[in-house]
Amino acid sequence: MKKYLVLVTLIVLSFQLSFAQRFGYIDSEIILNKMPEYKSAQKELGSITSQWQTELKAKQQVTINMRQQLEAEKVLLTDDLLSQKEKAILVKEKELQDYQANVFGYDGLLFKKRQELIQPIQDKMFDAVRAVCKKKKLHIMFDKAADLHMLYTDNTYNFTDFVLEQLGLGDPKDKGGK
Repeated sequence: MKKYLVLVTLIVLSFQLSFAQRFGYIDSEIILNKMPEYKSAQKELGSITSQWQTELKAKQQVTINMRQQLEAEKVLLTDDLLSQKEKAILVKEKELQDYQANVFGYDGLLFKKRQELIQPIQDKMFDAVRAVCKKKKLHIMFDKAADLHMLYTDNTYNFTDFVLEQLGLGDPKDKGGK
């Protein structure tokens, strides 16, 4: 009877071990920085952002100049004229706020452009991660570069090089392999 109990216990334990989840992690920052299309997308985003910031500063300067001119002329203006100029300045400030929200806001042009340029690159990386997970029979893949804080990582579970290889950007054997 004791032998059967031990045998059943061993079978149950081996069953649990066979269903254990396998996991790994990658560093998406390393992967993205090695992708030439990501670098060119970042460069394009930087250029567009710089252009929009220049336009924003020009619009801000117009508003500042209007305010300064109003302060200089204030004593010479009638109440009606003063009111008209203040309204004109408020209109310009509202236009400036609208422009800033339209370009740099939550759902602004910059957000949309970033999504247009970066999303296909991220999708390509995620497809490679999915392929590596299937090849290596992994159940869970973490991203070391994301907000997930990994206090300790064993390089045995680092699959970044395999994802790079899947993307055609590297070979894990070049770095000692896994």
